[in-house]
Amino acid sequence: MVSRRNTEDGGLETPPWANLGAGLITGAADDDPSGIATYSQVGAAFGYGMLWCILLTMPLMIAIQAISAGIGRVTGRGLMEGIRTHYPRTLVYGLVASIIVANVINLAADIGAMGAALKLLIGGPALVYAAVFALLSLVLQIFIPFTRYSPILKLLTLSLFAYVATVLVIHVPWPAVLKSIVVPPITWNAKYAVGLVALLGTTISPYLFCWQASQEVEEIGSNKRRRSLRKAPRQAPSALRRIGIDTTIGMIFSNLIAFFIILTAAVVLHAHGKTDIQSSSEAAEALRPLAGKLAFALFAAGIIGTGLLAVPVLAGATAYAASGAFGQRSGLENKPHEAKFFYGVLIVASLAGIVLNLTPLDPIKALYWSAVINGVAAVPLMIVMMLMGSSRKVMGKFTMPWPMKLFGWLATAAMAAAAVVMFVTWGK
Repeated sequence: MVSRRNTEDGGLETPPWANLGAGLITGAADDDPSGIATYSQVGAAFGYGMLWCILLTMPLMIAIQAISAGIGRVTGRGLMEGIRTHYPRTLVYGLVASIIVANVINLAADIGAMGAALKLLIGGPALVYAAVFALLSLVLQIFIPFTRYSPILKLLTLSLFAYVATVLVIHVPWPAVLKSIVVPPITWNAKYAVGLVALLGTTISPYLFCWQASQEVEEIGSNKRRRSLRKAPRQAPSALRRIGIDTTIGMIFSNLIAFFIILTAAVVLHAHGKTDIQSSSEAAEALRPLAGKLAFALFAAGIIGTGLLAVPVLAGATAYAASGAFGQRSGLENKPHEAKFFYGVLIVASLAGIVLNLTPLDPIKALYWSAVINGVAAVPLMIVMMLMGSSRKVMGKFTMPWPMKLFGWLATAAMAAAAVVMFVTWGK
């Protein structure tokens, strides 16, 4: 039963599941195959030594993602379009360039990881599988309107439960895990610092900001009752409450899955001396002799499921960012001929991801450094987002409340501090 209230969807209170959308998809896409690789790497290399970081980032991630969603919902513009409107073009172009570089590398790594994971499960040509997965995602984005594609992405978030199941089939020494969270075994050296920046860059990434803000804008365009909150302030209580619920659940879900992946790598790989993991598929393969076929199969299947979710998010975020930076029409609800630049970037980014898998470029090293690039590039973008969210010129009367400002600036400071520590310890 629904009740009539002053909501963003025309006076009808929506069921709880309907409140989950941009935040849930964004959070789940954060645990993509490249993220799985990074989490597996730090778990194998440092054991429980970085579990504390996942818990620390949870409230910070909730705040910064809610801010990006709020900017989109209040202004009716994507992040880059908003920055282009209020800030110098040179800043916009610099930000979007770093996002595109990191995203394309991430795309290549995710596409390759899906192919490698399917090869582990059934055998056959990994590169062919990778290309098929990428082309399938691209075709779905081009030919299925956003209103019909979004539920597919939401359904794919269920694939992340594979990592919950993986933890359930291995033995976890919980007292040692809890001790490491309370008293983190931090190692002050360059390797740990780079791992920390990569972990933060994987967890708090610019493409996630761009995607969630743009998905809020998409939902305004696809729902005739919704308008930007600056134009329809009466929708604000309902809209901001929905964003809060959606983002909180999505980011908690994302961070818990990341926690389980690091934990699996720490318990199974690090504890058995397997400390140098180069990819998500290698992590899955290493689980087979140490944790059994079931853990291996669950881990590998999860890579494919999360990849099918993350690849369209990465490609879409790249297209949204580039379109916003250059003032071009964007949106998955548009047909290709209505947003040629947007779909052109979408296609080129996806094809570049496929092509990179055919080059001598070491995708694993590139992946790790793309996470570092994300960690460094996120800082100026987060600063600009915080300024936008606090500006009455941008947000009208819907500027951020002080708790969100506090955690948003803490998130920005954490990312900046991690980058500084990495550079200070470089070469030591």
